[in-house]
Amino acid sequence: MATAIEFNHVGKQYRLGLVSTGTLSHDLNRWWQTAILRREDPYLKIGSVNDRTMKADSDYVWALRDIDFRVEQGDVVGIIGKNGAGKSTLLKLLSKVTGPTVGTIRARGRIASLLEVGTGFHSEMTGRENIFMNGAILGMTKQEIAAKLDEIVDFSGCERYLDTPVKRYSSGMMVRLGFAVAAHLDPEILVVDEVLAVGDAEFQKKAIGKMQDVSKGEGRTVLFVSHNMASVKQLCNRGVVLKNGSVHYRGNISDAINVYMNDSVDFNEKCIWKHNVQYRNLELVGFEMIDDNGYVTNEFFSGSDITFRMTIENHTKEKIANINELTIGIESTVGENLIILDNKSKNAQLSFMPGKNVIEYRCTNFPLSTGSYRVGFYLSDNLGVLDMVEVLSTITVNGETYYSSGKVHHKSKVLLPYDIVKI
Repeated sequence: MATAIEFNHVGKQYRLGLVSTGTLSHDLNRWWQTAILRREDPYLKIGSVNDRTMKADSDYVWALRDIDFRVEQGDVVGIIGKNGAGKSTLLKLLSKVTGPTVGTIRARGRIASLLEVGTGFHSEMTGRENIFMNGAILGMTKQEIAAKLDEIVDFSGCERYLDTPVKRYSSGMMVRLGFAVAAHLDPEILVVDEVLAVGDAEFQKKAIGKMQDVSKGEGRTVLFVSHNMASVKQLCNRGVVLKNGSVHYRGNISDAINVYMNDSVDFNEKCIWKHNVQYRNLELVGFEMIDDNGYVTNEFFSGSDITFRMTIENHTKEKIANINELTIGIESTVGENLIILDNKSKNAQLSFMPGKNVIEYRCTNFPLSTGSYRVGFYLSDNLGVLDMVEVLSTITVNGETYYSSGKVHHKSKVLLPYDIVKI
C-alpha cells in the first residue's frame, strides 16, 4: 500500500512569548550562521521539552521534536494526547499553516483541513462564495465545484443561509459548512482537528459516518484529533499518542487509547483515588476487589466471581439511613458505561452506623471480555451527592479461557454462556 503522509524527524521550535528570537543579536547570529556560513541554526541545540506542567528552563521550547512516522493511504489515524501535547501543531505543519523548524513532511495528494471553526473562510463572503473559493484553493475547476454544490449544501443543512455572509453564522453552522466543503471536494487527505465537538450530536454522527465513507469506500486518508475516545475508537484504525511534543506510542487504535488513558490516570500506593466532590457525612475510605480465592487483586478471568468491598465512614454520631444510591460503575477506557451495580436495582435499603461500615457487592460469572476497564463509585442521599470517585481503580480481565476453545471474538465486550444446536 502506498504511503500517503511521511514525517521525517520533524521538529517545531518556538521562543516563548516573543516573535523571532527576541533580540537583535540573536537574529543576526541566526542569519550569519544559517545564511552565510550554511550551518545549523544555533538555537536548535537548546530548548526545553514541551511540558506545560513544568517551569521552562530555556527561552526556547520544542512544540514538537523528532516526529517520525508514516501514514498509509486509506488509513484513518487518531492523533491523541493531553492538551498541549502538540496535536494541533502537527496538523498545522501538515496543512502548511506553518513550516517545520527541522525535518521534512511529504504528503501525496490534495489536503483539505478543518483545524478550527471557520478555517479558510472569508467572513465577508457568503457561504456559496466560500465553497467556490475553498474548491479553487484545492485546485478544482468551477465546473467540478458546481457539480458537488448540492451535495455539500444538503450535507451541511445550511441551505437557508447559503447566500448570507458567514460572519453571521453561528459556530455550529460554520463547522457544518466547513466540514461539508472539506469532505466533499475530493481531497486525498482529510485533516480534522477537534472542531466536531462544536457541532450537535446529530451532526457529529453524520460527520463520523462521512469520514468512514471517505476512508473505506473511497480509499482516502484521514487524520483525526479529538478528546472523545469513543469517536476516535469508532472511526480510526491506527493511533498516534503524543506526549510533551514527541511520539509516545503508535500502533492500532485500541492499544493507543489504552496507552493514553492509562497515562492520564495517576495512581499511587497511598491513595489510588481522588474524590470528585467534597463528601457530606459519608466518605469512601477503603476499596478492594477480591477474587473467588479470597485474594485482593485487580486482575480477573471472565466468568470468575468478584467481590467489590467498600469501606464507608460515617463522620456523624448518628445512624444515616436515607441512602438513595450506592453505585459501582465499570466503564471502558473510552468512557462507555458497561456495568452498573447499585442498591436501587436490587431494591436494597442501606444504612450506616457511626464510624466505619463495610459493604460488599458480590458478583458471580463476571461477563466482561479481555481488556482493561475503569471502576468508579457514586453515593447519594435524598439531598444529593454524598461522595463520588470517578476512577477508583483499573480492572484487567482475561477472557481467553471463557470458552473451551480458548477463542473469543476480538470485538466482543460481554461474554455469555450459550449452546449451538442444529435442528
